[in-house]
Amino acid sequence: MKVLLVEDQAMVRGALSALLNMELNIEVAYQCANGQEAVDLLSKHKDIELVLSDIEMPEMTGIELVEWIAKHQPQLKTVIITTFGRAGYIKRAIDAGVDGFLLKEAPTQELVDALHEVKNGRRIINSELALLAIGDKDPLNDKERQALRLAAEGFKTKEIAGKLFLSEGTVRNYLSEAISKLHATNRIDAARLAQQQGWL
Repeated sequence: MKVLLVEDQAMVRGALSALLNMELNIEVAYQCANGQEAVDLLSKHKDIELVLSDIEMPEMTGIELVEWIAKHQPQLKTVIITTFGRAGYIKRAIDAGVDGFLLKEAPTQELVDALHEVKNGRRIINSELALLAIGDKDPLNDKERQALRLAAEGFKTKEIAGKLFLSEGTVRNYLSEAISKLHATNRIDAARLAQQQGWL
């Protein structure tokens, strides 16, 4: 099975790739550092069968990548691995249509088995993580989430407006809505709270 590995930390990416390439029937054929690179690569290469992705990455997160794949290349299998077992992440990943969701600290064999199971049409979500996701409600809409994430990365209102193709007033509204919904004191506090819950 040809795998695309998407992980922003080069050392982790290299280690994971080396481990998986030692397995029979698994080949990490391509590697990317974020979701946007993965989208560009997926648009050119049609031999990929499964995408294994981290969540927290610059440019485009793992969950946004899964959403893009579900819309544009639904035949592809997707598995997310993360160090963060946050309820918001799990729920959003499941809602996006992910085929597998595992923690990075899982044994290598568990990951390998999960990849084969997903390839064969099964959905593999770590049971403890699945329980976490039940009943979790993300209060942010997509625009509020995008604006808040950019604010957390240090971008000013004008820069966020440019990146999201919105007016500065609209961006201010999205940010103040997010701050209000999260009962935060400011945009940085709101971003911190949202990240803790896995909503960014």
